[in-house]
Amino acid sequence: MVEVFPWNSNFETGIAIIDEQHRRLVDLLNLLAGHLAFRSDVPTLNIIFNDLTEYALYHFQSEEAVWTEFLGEDELNKAHREEHKDFVADILKLKGQDEDKPVDGVIEDILSFLTHWLAFHILDSDKRMSKVALAVKDGIPLEEAKKSADKQMSGVLGILIETVLTMYDSLSSRTLELMREIAQRQKAEAKLRLAANVFDFTLDSICITDADFKVIEANPSFYQTIEFTDIDLIGKDLSEIKTGLKEKKTLEAFWNNLNASGHWSGIMNNRRKTGEIEAEWLTLSVVKTEGGVISNYVAVFSNVGHFMQQQTILEKLAHHDALTGLPNRLLLKDRLSLAIAHSERTKTSLAICYIDLDRFKPVNDQFGHAVGDELLKEIAERFRKITRSQDTVARLGGDEFVILIGDLKHSEDYLRVLEKVLEEAKRPFHFGDNKTIEVSASIGVTVFPADASDADTLLHHADQAMYEAKRLGKSRYCAY
Repeated sequence: MVEVFPWNSNFETGIAIIDEQHRRLVDLLNLLAGHLAFRSDVPTLNIIFNDLTEYALYHFQSEEAVWTEFLGEDELNKAHREEHKDFVADILKLKGQDEDKPVDGVIEDILSFLTHWLAFHILDSDKRMSKVALAVKDGIPLEEAKKSADKQMSGVLGILIETVLTMYDSLSSRTLELMREIAQRQKAEAKLRLAANVFDFTLDSICITDADFKVIEANPSFYQTIEFTDIDLIGKDLSEIKTGLKEKKTLEAFWNNLNASGHWSGIMNNRRKTGEIEAEWLTLSVVKTEGGVISNYVAVFSNVGHFMQQQTILEKLAHHDALTGLPNRLLLKDRLSLAIAHSERTKTSLAICYIDLDRFKPVNDQFGHAVGDELLKEIAERFRKITRSQDTVARLGGDEFVILIGDLKHSEDYLRVLEKVLEEAKRPFHFGDNKTIEVSASIGVTVFPADASDADTLLHHADQAMYEAKRLGKSRYCAY
């Protein structure tokens, strides 16, 4: 770890407990510098700074107890305690700097102060105090011990102290800048590694071209999807590989949007080597130089074929009955509105036939819903076979169906279909071990434009007619 305050033997006082605490202060100082250099968050910086401050106060108390043991209330000891008080005051003053200044800037100022103060305090003040204390411990009178310490701290040692302080002053600031450079470089390298991993391992196909749309780089996923080798690919025009880029209907809009905004996104239908058409979502971005000149294009292809299949399935589920596959109530209303519009345009009639199965409830009660479901699917298939492709057979739910019969030139033309519906409904349904079920159908019908109502009302009228058919004895149709 790079340190703004490297410890060496010059800082040792000869008193173990004080040297140990000095080392701990220096470690906390270097820890704070490291987090500051590596741009740690403000709460983390504050925690370390508070730990450092608390430990400094603890150290001062411990150190003052040692000096008092040997020096008593001598003026030298009192002056040393004042240095400690001044330190606390200076720290608080620095901590309370202009609120507009960023916290990390304040802590950097404090760090510079701490490095200089601690180095000076240890080398000058604490060493002097330790020399006096150790001399007193060896039996030398206090005044004589002080004179001896003054003599030792002057001359060559004084020059050494000044030299070390100057060195540490410069070292702390330069080291902090170096640590910041290292941190920034590490972050940049981490981003490059991350980008490289994304490029190499993403499932999306990524391709980079030059300004002429010639391929210069591609990731493994791209090679897998195009079935080309790097020899076949590099230098080719991207539109030769992705044929959807040549479609005339999208080409003009594609380049216009790309040149205007620098980006284009949309679905491309590309033909593979096998001739198979594959739907892909393309995101294409322009890369420009500082002078604004296009230098590269970056294309990201995502296979959306399975999403489109899923969308088709979801749309079918939203508009079709899950059991029979027939149009549901939602799609029926849409078909009915279209059929009404077609009837008005072609001057033909439209029959809305509402069907309810008779005696269906006992089937569920006696044989279970699974058999009832199979019967409904069979009935649905029978109705589908006896109607034309342009007619609509829908299931509203339960045992209720609706058939729309359009393009009727005569109102009576739908009667033949109703007769077939009644016959098919009555035809026995066979299941299991030679078991048979027989049901029938009651049908209500209304005809547009004789009944010139809206879609919802037409269905309601047909429903009313169906109930009338049931009232009259079932297995019959009744007109509204």
